Amino acid sequence: MTTVEPVSGLDGPPPESLRPAFRVTEIAEDDGTLVYYGRPQTEYRRLEQQLWPLFREYGYEVRLDVVSDSEPDPITGVAVSEQRQALVAEPRSVGVDGVPWTNIVMLLATIVTTLYAGTIWYYEQPIEGPLDLLAGWPFAAAVLGVLGVHELGHYVLSRYHDVQASLPYFIPVPTFIGTFGAVIKMKGRIPNRKALFDIGVAGPLAGLVAAVVVAVVGLHLDPITVPERVLTDESAIELELGYPPLLEFIAWATGEKLRYADPTLAANPVIFGAWVGLFVTFLNLIPVGQLDGGHIVRAMFGERSETVAALVPAGLFGLAGYLYLFTDVSPNAPFLWTFWGLIALGLAYVGPTTPVFDEPLDRKRMAIGALTFVLGLLCFTPVPIELVSG
Repeated sequence: MTTVEPVSGLDGPPPESLRPAFRVTEIAEDDGTLVYYGRPQTEYRRLEQQLWPLFREYGYEVRLDVVSDSEPDPITGVAVSEQRQALVAEPRSVGVDGVPWTNIVMLLATIVTTLYAGTIWYYEQPIEGPLDLLAGWPFAAAVLGVLGVHELGHYVLSRYHDVQASLPYFIPVPTFIGTFGAVIKMKGRIPNRKALFDIGVAGPLAGLVAAVVVAVVGLHLDPITVPERVLTDESAIELELGYPPLLEFIAWATGEKLRYADPTLAANPVIFGAWVGLFVTFLNLIPVGQLDGGHIVRAMFGERSETVAALVPAGLFGLAGYLYLFTDVSPNAPFLWTFWGLIALGLAYVGPTTPVFDEPLDRKRMAIGALTFVLGLLCFTPVPIELVSG
């Protein structure tokens, strides 16, 4: 019988508690990470379901891994690499450890780029100083508010289900939107389908509520005046937005305008901030891989979600082909959906998040999931932006 000498001050599960799922032959510690060398006694899914809750009680996230060790040969002195199976247990921390400088710097950079984008939409002259950027603050507040609420929805539900997650990382890009959105990083395993669903659906629903509020505010703001220099510039390129059904409905319900017959008037840029939120909601609800829609579909349908994910790239490529061959829209729309078709293809290949325990969802969550996808479709427009030369 093999005896295991535990490491000094071991604060993880004792070796005997891992039986019969895993037989431990040696334990090592490396900067707080515990490594249990040994042999699995059952297949991986069952092993994880038996040991994951135990390690979580001790404050660790655990995974089965193949660990390489290098030791010098006693005769030749040459390092010999040996691969051994091991349970690698890393300390888990649900809260924020220290000052999240990366998140802060990326947020500040995104504030600058969205302010800059806002000055474009308000037709400001070229920026000559930092204070000139403040002209775009309503647009920046609208975009960052919607994206921030979306990611906050994910983060709050992650904390509720005791799943490790980072604070949001905003992505700055100096374009007419100013950002590529925001993401949070899931650091821990998802315990079950219920948690996967709640975390996945919270972002789109929270962001959708924020986008509707921003849309109502924007519709009640005065339109902006297009400067004469823009109207007479033959090299100017006009961006025509394709408004999704939900935004059209909000405008109808409030009795406000999205379009103006007078070419010197344009909708307030805050409305475009709401448009960004609705478009991001639709993109996130594409039911594939690690997108929010992929999480929701995986939670709702289990492994059958991979069949849905396999059809998504074909649908996006088909939409791109239809727009290119049978409509006279500018090439940017077919390019956009081709680009997202390639992203969906990659995400489908990587696959969805698999929870530790895979029990079916309750009927209430299934209904909420179906409603969420209906709302997502109301945020869709086949030609989001049309480029028209002046």
